[in-house]
Amino acid sequence: MRLISVNVGQAIDAEWAGKLGRTAIDKKAVTRRVGVRQNGLEGDERADQPNHGAPTHAVYSYAREDYDWWEGELGRELRDGQFGENLTTSGVDVSGAVLGERWRVGTALLEVSGPRIPCVVFRNWMDEPGWLKRFTDAGRVGAYLSVVETGELGVGDEVEIVARPEGSVTIAESVLAYHGDKDVLARILAFPGHGSYWDRRAERLLR
Repeated sequence: MRLISVNVGQAIDAEWAGKLGRTAIDKKAVTRRVGVRQNGLEGDERADQPNHGAPTHAVYSYAREDYDWWEGELGRELRDGQFGENLTTSGVDVSGAVLGERWRVGTALLEVSGPRIPCVVFRNWMDEPGWLKRFTDAGRVGAYLSVVETGELGVGDEVEIVARPEGSVTIAESVLAYHGDKDVLARILAFPGHGSYWDRRAERLLR
């Protein structure tokens, strides 16, 4: 289990980038070792701060194996970083990672915090028919990570799972909770240390 690409990007103005008109989804691979700070990777920017600026969205990870699956579905090549992820992994079951799971990558310690919920910017960037529904239904959404310990990482570093809470919910399952599966959401809320985001999501769903 290792990193095969580390990707960063700066925000640009783009007419297709939703109401904000600005996005940093176009991440490019870097070969240098990169510092990991509390708010994400050095040299990386998150344009949409209201939706992606929280500490729980500090780093986004996607599996090369899921890219390979999508290439078969879409009939096109997909480069590392195409989905806007910071870390492209090999050998890591990202969809099967559980909330609260911790990864040691380089000298940094990261914690799985939640799934990627696709937005209009991602849809326009990919320019694929029905992309939001297809991406969600496939369950291969990647994982957001918060930074527990700062450090540095680089291509080729091992991804070591150092903690995996029992009874937690997988990334794939958490997508169901986001979209209204109350049984899965209840499991998340019952788990000690669940992110406050899920409390807010539960309040919205109950309304």
